[in-house]
Amino acid sequence: MIIFHETPRKYRQNISHDTLTDKNILFIFASFLTLIFNKRYSMFLTKRFYIAGLIIITFITGGYFYTPLFIAGKILMATLLIATVIEIILLWHKRKPADAERYCAPRFSNGDDNEVRLVIDNFYPFSVGIDIIDEIPVVFQRRDILFKIRIKARSREIIHYRLRPVKRGEYGFGHVLLYIGTRIGLVVRRCKCSEPVNIAVYPSYIMLRKYEIMAIHNNLTELGIKKIRRVGHNTEFEYIKEYIKGDDYRTINWKASARRHFPMVNVYQDERSQQIYNIIDKGRVMQNAFRDMTLLDYSINASLVLSFVAIRKDDKVGLATFAEDFETFIPASKQNTQMHIILDSLYRQQTTFGESDYSALYVHINKHVSKRSLLIIYTNFDTIIGMERQIEYLRQLAHKHVVLVVFFEDTEMKAFAAERPKDIEGYYQRVITDKFIFEKHHVVASLRQHGVYSLLTEPEKLSVNVINKYLEMKARGMI
Repeated sequence: MIIFHETPRKYRQNISHDTLTDKNILFIFASFLTLIFNKRYSMFLTKRFYIAGLIIITFITGGYFYTPLFIAGKILMATLLIATVIEIILLWHKRKPADAERYCAPRFSNGDDNEVRLVIDNFYPFSVGIDIIDEIPVVFQRRDILFKIRIKARSREIIHYRLRPVKRGEYGFGHVLLYIGTRIGLVVRRCKCSEPVNIAVYPSYIMLRKYEIMAIHNNLTELGIKKIRRVGHNTEFEYIKEYIKGDDYRTINWKASARRHFPMVNVYQDERSQQIYNIIDKGRVMQNAFRDMTLLDYSINASLVLSFVAIRKDDKVGLATFAEDFETFIPASKQNTQMHIILDSLYRQQTTFGESDYSALYVHINKHVSKRSLLIIYTNFDTIIGMERQIEYLRQLAHKHVVLVVFFEDTEMKAFAAERPKDIEGYYQRVITDKFIFEKHHVVASLRQHGVYSLLTEPEKLSVNVINKYLEMKARGMI
């Protein structure tokens, strides 16, 4: 009886000892792969490997109570180790297993969807599964740039995705990481492809290109640009002269002919180019954001597009920016290089947290701009009080120039005001919202009383509305 009781105890002790030994073997093997191969050969164990290891440990532990489970665990562990070694050999028998290249524009367009293309090549003689991670700039705060694909032997796949920057500046891309695995799926091999690169984000040149293409095909109405018919000639009257053979009889001045008793004709000259200045306020009022873009960026994009349209209309275009001080000034011109000069200048503009100084704007505009011009001032007046502090400088500018003040309508507030209140608090909020909306429209009326033109617009429609206003003012001869 003593022997009968002692034998199972000894057997159980041996099983327990072997169980701990097998666990240690599996743990040491996994640690060796993780610490050594991870660092030197960019190898990573997958979730499938750890699940298989957990199952094996469960079998071996169960062998303490039921012996066949221990034997099955040993067989499974040997199978796991062999399969892992086979997959390592398959993945590492080539020095360069795959490659990836990132293709995108050398500079991005702010506020637009910019296309990025990844070209993946598989150099293995068998199909593999690849997890692709593109190290995009952290400013995008996106965690979904992960693509899982399966590529056939010695073939290529192309992946497209888009990025929408909302802030100008320089963005840094990292590597394109490839995590390659076979159908066994126990380990993956990491490859770093495509060298890091910096991409500059410029004002919306994609929108500019869209307007250019539409203008070539005379389809600007598709973008919301109205065709405004100009009253009268496209030329300006210069003087009256005697009729000679070959003159256009439609230009005969009948009153002058009656006085001189000889046919007299009007002589016209080509319409002179007008000067257009985009003036951008960079103060704290332009820090507000709609759809993640600041009002400054909306203004910069609209200035760029308007400059392009005005130059095509044979007008001269210039640029000025101001905040606490008068900063940037580009004289009006219609040379071919003017758009590049304006684009490079707009790329560097940043908002400040100070109060904008309209007195400095008034002094420097009078100093630098002597010819009557259209001054388009991009700013934002939230209240009538804010406008009244600056109205005197705007009125003085309007004596010598045509001044158009562009400011913004809060679309979120407008949408909130359209909803029906559900409780007492909602009615209080509705009253306050209506007050702010009323003050915006009151600012428009007050500016008109002082001879200053104004445009209240939604940020998303800024470019189209500014162009329509410019074309309307030009057609009516206001400039």
